[in-house]
Amino acid sequence: MADPTYTPPEVWTYDSENGGKFANINRPTAGAREEKALREGDHPFQLHSLATPNGVKVTIMLEELLEAGHTGAEYDAYTVNIGEGDQFTSGFVGINPNSKIPALLDKSGDTPFRVFESGAILVHLAEKFGAFLPTEPAARAEVLSWVFWQVASGPFIGGGFGHFYAYAPEKWEYPINRYAMEVKRIFDVADQRLGESRFLGGDDYSIADIANWPWLAPFTTGHIYNEAKTFLSIHEYKNVGRWVEEIFARPGVQRGRIVNKVWGEEDMQLAERHSAADFEGKNLTR
Repeated sequence: MADPTYTPPEVWTYDSENGGKFANINRPTAGAREEKALREGDHPFQLHSLATPNGVKVTIMLEELLEAGHTGAEYDAYTVNIGEGDQFTSGFVGINPNSKIPALLDKSGDTPFRVFESGAILVHLAEKFGAFLPTEPAARAEVLSWVFWQVASGPFIGGGFGHFYAYAPEKWEYPINRYAMEVKRIFDVADQRLGESRFLGGDDYSIADIANWPWLAPFTTGHIYNEAKTFLSIHEYKNVGRWVEEIFARPGVQRGRIVNKVWGEEDMQLAERHSAADFEGKNLTR
């Protein structure tokens, strides 16, 4: 069914009732709405996030660094409940003026500083620890290209397909078709690349894989957007499926994917993370 005709007004105005599931928090203005300080632990890195795909990028990165023996990557992770508007508190806006998760406070030096946007956090940590990002120019360029390919593609998957397929108040044919086509194109780009190389950046696991895995993996397992796996025929992308399974076998990935997760089975949730002991009793292989 085609959408009814909509004629845009000469000047757009904000309608607080027209926003679907997130109408209660979405506004066309930035800045803090509530004075509230962030909690802070003792570790070098303070992460304020949620286990959405963008948040999982960073917790996987930190757990992979620890798995590789970089003890300086110890971190405290606190959940930011975006459904309740935690991202608009003064403390969170102070470390991310864009009010999006994740945001990181780096306290490893004399002067703490913020890093926000998931791609920037991955690059920062990779450079700081000399891990998961090659230094040879051509190899580095390839990895960074796939990192920022994901940063550019993510909005089409989440804010595009995900919104209109799962969250919009009406199921309109045009936007669902438009973004379903784009998600399948994104999967095809990844599938063709992974038919050429073991990982997205080449022969070695890198932040290119860490950036992309949390977005692509849930489609292959059917854990995102209800029945999207069937709707999009994700089984067609065999190389992506092989890559998803290989990366999921990594202990750092298994731990990182549940940090700041506050839904689903209780043994797969970890609202806060302060040490490796927090994973005891958790189901990491499901």
